[in-house]
Amino acid sequence: MTRSELVLKLLSQKPGLTNSQAEKSIDVVFEEISAALSTGKRVEIRGFGVFTTRRREPRLGRNPRTGVSVKVSGKVVPFFKAGKYLRDRLNVNSR
Repeated sequence: MTRSELVLKLLSQKPGLTNSQAEKSIDVVFEEISAALSTGKRVEIRGFGVFTTRRREPRLGRNPRTGVSVKVSGKVVPFFKAGKYLRDRLNVNSR
């Protein structure tokens, strides 16, 4: 689902909203999640999942085109862990 599809879905469920209000609502949610993660906080949305950050250590990588070894610096990356309700919804047909 793309951002524009998410806006359309929100508009279909809340017909009183304007297109700009729906876009702003989605922007606020994403911005607040990003802001919390950038300060090292954990974001938990009950029934959906948890957003956190994880540290990746520096390592020695390889350029796939040339085969030359390159140093890859350490970094912080976002991590998402699905909640129980979301996992159950995804696996409803596999039982």
